[in-house]
Amino acid sequence: MNAPETPNQDAISKEVASALDWWREAGVDSEFSDDATKWLRSGDKPVEGANPASPAPTARATAPHGPKNPAHSADGKRERVDFFAEGKPSSLEEFREFWITAPKLDPAGPRGRVAPRGPSHADVMVLVVDPEVSDRDRLLSGPQGELLSSILSAMQVDVERVYVASALPRHTPLADTQAHAEGGMDAVLSHHIGLVQPKRLMGFGAGLAPFFDQNVNKGDAGLRESNYNTLIKDVLSGEGLDSLMPMPILKARFWQRWIEWSA
Repeated sequence: MNAPETPNQDAISKEVASALDWWREAGVDSEFSDDATKWLRSGDKPVEGANPASPAPTARATAPHGPKNPAHSADGKRERVDFFAEGKPSSLEEFREFWITAPKLDPAGPRGRVAPRGPSHADVMVLVVDPEVSDRDRLLSGPQGELLSSILSAMQVDVERVYVASALPRHTPLADTQAHAEGGMDAVLSHHIGLVQPKRLMGFGAGLAPFFDQNVNKGDAGLRESNYNTLIKDVLSGEGLDSLMPMPILKARFWQRWIEWSA
């Protein structure tokens, strides 16, 4: 009887190395655990429930580079900023200038901000959390913008009657939108919508919810009814454009919402 074949060790080693390289390129190169770990110095009182046998962490996740979130006061609460302290824009032209140049609008300053675009009294106002990473002079100029154009075309919406805006002035990965909204950006967005006076508002991204918490009736329907001075009656919410692109099931879900909304 012939002996059973043994796996080629060299081939197995290459497969393992390839798998490790894949995870490394995906950014997963550290081991994390939910177990409590003893981090106190020797002699300090141990934390209740800590596992003394757990090893000290070998790596720590670091926050992404970019604008910091709104500052916190001494009592831990988020400090609310009046971004219109020096005057509130009274037209869309003035608002765009404010959006691009106002020094206190975000900690990083004016460089890298992307202005909104479109007409006042738009048939639809499209709102996203932040610009695309590739945006420079035009908001949603990359793949997300291409998807939006396809969506509007399928909806038979005149793109010349669409206003496109973002809740934050620059591309902000992993933005803490709750902090930004509570820090005063919700008031900026509210005023922005008031200047546009759209017939309908279409929001892409779950991160928009904190900006509407004080102005929208919550429920399973999402951002359905806005009461921004009763200027808009209908608000349609959906996943972010970046999430819709690779997920046909999310596109189908959004399309169903659109059918119900337009009816």
